[in-house]
Amino acid sequence: MNKFSILKKYFGYTSFREGQEILIDSILNGQDVLGIMPTGAGKSICYQVPALLLPGITLVISPLISLMKDQVQALNQVGIHAAYINSSLRESQISKALRLAAAGQYKIIYVAPERLETYEFLQFAQQAEISMLTVDEAHCISQWGQDFRPSYLKIVQFIKTLPVRPILSAFTATATEKVKEDILCVLGLIHPQTLVTGFDRKNLYFAVETPPKKDSFVLRYVKEHADESGIIYCATRKNVDALYEKLQAEGVSAAKYHAGLGNEERRQSQDDFIYDKSPVMIATNAFGMGIDKSNVRYVIHYNMPQSMENYYQEAGRAGRDGERAECILLYSAQDVMINRFLLDSREPNDENTWEEMAELRERDEERLRIMTYYCQTTECLRNYILRYFGEDGMIRCENCLNCAREYEETDVTAEAEKIITGILEVRQRYGINVIAGMLAGETRAKLREYGVAQYESYGSLKELRETEIKSIINLMLAEGILHTTNDRYSLLRVSPQAAEVRQGTRKVIWKKIKADPAKASREKKTDAVRMRRSDLLNSRGLELFERLRALRTEIAREESMPPYIIFSDKTLVDLCVKAPFYRDEMMKVTGVGENKFERFGERFLKVIYDYTGGVREKFYFGELEEVQSQASFGQQKMEKAKKVDFYLTEEQAAAFPYAEKYLVTEIAEKLNELRDEQTVKKISGAELFRRMQAGEYAGETLTDGIWKKYVTEKGQAAGMFIGLRLSKAGKEYEDIYYDKKAQKMIVDSIIIEQ
Repeated sequence: MNKFSILKKYFGYTSFREGQEILIDSILNGQDVLGIMPTGAGKSICYQVPALLLPGITLVISPLISLMKDQVQALNQVGIHAAYINSSLRESQISKALRLAAAGQYKIIYVAPERLETYEFLQFAQQAEISMLTVDEAHCISQWGQDFRPSYLKIVQFIKTLPVRPILSAFTATATEKVKEDILCVLGLIHPQTLVTGFDRKNLYFAVETPPKKDSFVLRYVKEHADESGIIYCATRKNVDALYEKLQAEGVSAAKYHAGLGNEERRQSQDDFIYDKSPVMIATNAFGMGIDKSNVRYVIHYNMPQSMENYYQEAGRAGRDGERAECILLYSAQDVMINRFLLDSREPNDENTWEEMAELRERDEERLRIMTYYCQTTECLRNYILRYFGEDGMIRCENCLNCAREYEETDVTAEAEKIITGILEVRQRYGINVIAGMLAGETRAKLREYGVAQYESYGSLKELRETEIKSIINLMLAEGILHTTNDRYSLLRVSPQAAEVRQGTRKVIWKKIKADPAKASREKKTDAVRMRRSDLLNSRGLELFERLRALRTEIAREESMPPYIIFSDKTLVDLCVKAPFYRDEMMKVTGVGENKFERFGERFLKVIYDYTGGVREKFYFGELEEVQSQASFGQQKMEKAKKVDFYLTEEQAAAFPYAEKYLVTEIAEKLNELRDEQTVKKISGAELFRRMQAGEYAGETLTDGIWKKYVTEKGQAAGMFIGLRLSKAGKEYEDIYYDKKAQKMIVDSIIIEQ
């Protein structure tokens, strides 16, 4: 068998997603790999397919019991023999699993990192033929990551004990440049194929809301989405319990999950959610990292998370099937205080020095500050997230609340000057609450205690409400005019950029929401957000979909497995579109492999045949070609043939119009004009810049909440340089330009000889 036959036979797909084939081929060629791919991009396929083609066993190091159980159950259902080894099993069960593995029963074994140093497992590993060792959630190995697990360091020692070093593959969905470097270094990957497919999840809609009553918002939202499955994350156990009681009292079928519950109660809650008995899960971040439930339609964060990494990973539980889903963060200023308290409550790690602990705390504070900026920005939310992970986004994604809102711009440069003056006058000794209160002329007890009325700045902005002053300060923080100290007090400090404001060379523009934000979020979502594949079905098609879903639930109960492991919603919709009567027809449905057809196929065919009476019928709107290509983010027409990744022939490249200088987006535009539009995909400026980063020609760094690009010495030698650009608002900023030498380097790198 080859990789394509395995993909179809076991997983039911006829083609690989972006990046999968590159990593699979590298593994099969004996090369180490690191794949950084967004949640739902199909990371598991990248190691499961080669695992079946390699001669020996593949060990998959996984951090959570629930993740292992889910993956192994899914593999066994498609006919792949797999097992897991962790603390949920009795020692006798572990011994039996290892005996069967040694006898060749399993091709893939999931194992918790803590089990690697046990005597019995080490004995097994010394005798077994281990072809590949896969590190899932690889960011856990970096102490600079958001989810560092010391047990992951055992992997390195374990590899050294093996008689033959296996191929190493590592995968994660969230990794900054620093964490990526840590993974490569700590794991000791040798000349690895490193692939970053991008962090964008186009099917996810992002929103930050600031409702006066969070409970009322959640209750209304959950009731409006009563037929959908969702997760609500809370920062504390207390909030989980309180929200759970309120939803239950309102008749909402919800489950709850946090570390304060007993093992059996947590297990039951998780099962109720996975098996769709309770469509709503209320949980702390102890829940979700290992959950592979594909039909989660929304994730609500009741409190702001501590970092962008945490937020994107938790929000990424939504829409894993590629269908549209919503990620909503409910923000209040108190969330910052809660998170600082949680940071203060963390137990120190005995393995770190005081210097390392201080640096880690500083990084935690920086992450929290960036997360706070996200909640307060008026810019495109998707672009903010992508830039944090080092990826060039778009100015407007048209698929987030900020892009849907209407704003009015107000010049608050004069107010910004008074804020700077006030901070300097008190010698930069206070945080945002004291400064805002002082400028507003407030008289509360704490302000009297600090004696702020003695300063000339006292009451200098009394025409504004205190909340408005805070909004302007937060804007100045986001733009780098101000910054805060990296400690629990977060004292306001003036940045060098403040001089531009005081000298009159820089304006501060405050964007205020015109319309009611709740109304805007309901009324102005684009068709791209509203569209789901099931929306393509007509009334008869929707009825068939419900019958197929009922059969799936019935089978799931018989087999004691989650419904989405039988078939995903995406597969059920495709069954309605294609409406197969026979085996050969059903095998063309996405997600239907040989093993699943043999087990369940005839029952689904019978439902379709009985519903139609054996008469061919159309269950969708529009033309079949359009229906098959519809994606939840608005794609309208299917390309006639599958396009390949971007390249140019030598003849095409010879026509490139060189200029004295180009921006990377301009280079991409010129390149795309030269390609064969019918067979070759477009290339983006973001992709070209990622290649420059990978080649160490350039990079991007976050300074005081502002992303700035830079050119390395290698990049300068190649013809790249920093220059000024003018934004639409008339503001100058730095960007990278490419001279003719750099342009030729890029063009030459994408030529394929014919």
